[in-house]
Amino acid sequence: MQDETDRLASSTPKNSQGEKHWFRETLELIILALVIVLPIRLFIVNPFIVSGASMVPTFQNGEYLIVDQITYRFSDPKRGDVIIFRYPKDQSKFFIKRIVGLPEEKVEIKGGVVSIEKAGQKKFTLISEDYIKNKSFDNGNYTIGDKEYFVLGDNRISSSDSRFWGVLPEKLIVGR
Repeated sequence: MQDETDRLASSTPKNSQGEKHWFRETLELIILALVIVLPIRLFIVNPFIVSGASMVPTFQNGEYLIVDQITYRFSDPKRGDVIIFRYPKDQSKFFIKRIVGLPEEKVEIKGGVVSIEKAGQKKFTLISEDYIKNKSFDNGNYTIGDKEYFVLGDNRISSSDSRFWGVLPEKLIVGR
């Protein structure tokens, strides 16, 4: 029994070797985590925090969102999608808005009611916007070019959107 105890004691690594082994395993774990997490964070999903009241009641100030950055690489944005994009007037800032007008369409707003004229048609179609709680009573006509979108906040009274700074170029869309 004494011999077995001596063998166990002698096979236990010394403190400096144990510390090196622990440090190496920790470093390998950190590198593995970075190899897995960084590409996901950079190319697939991105966290954002809502700042402001422009999307109330859909999103509240301070809400945490995980934004899908990959879908629009395979399909075009659709009317009604809520998107995150770089603000056209200062691309260091990110905005959240809802897509209302698609490329090559015309948007007409009368008394806060949004109508769309699709390319090649001469008829305006009213958009159902059940999610709107605070309508503005704006009026305006907007023409959307190729690879451009018309975006509005759900809280129209408190939203800086395409009514004020123009259409959104597709290249500025980050995700949905």
